[in-house]
Amino acid sequence: MEQWIACCGLDCKSCEARLATVNNDEALRVKVAKEWGEMNQMEFKPEWINCEGCRMDGCKTYYCSDLCKIRLCVKQKGYDTCGDCAKMKACAILGELGQHTPEVYERLKG
Repeated sequence: MEQWIACCGLDCKSCEARLATVNNDEALRVKVAKEWGEMNQMEFKPEWINCEGCRMDGCKTYYCSDLCKIRLCVKQKGYDTCGDCAKMKACAILGELGQHTPEVYERLKG
């Protein structure tokens, strides 16, 4: 599977957190911090928005490295992505994301 596909099936190439990091774009960091804070109902500081990709070497946002339930589950089970798990389709954790972003399932089939 392509390295740019995150553990959950999101596409890191188009992730605004990664784009803010690689382009050193402070305005985009502020935008992402605000959006992610609202979406996750927690504080996000722009300086936390530094990520080079979920499965790539390099920095990760605090959320992705330490709080993302999907990434933590995948790492705990020793998988690369949710696509390696036989229970992927029935997974409640991935299902939360899949409701809003159904294309993750197609990417995870990869």
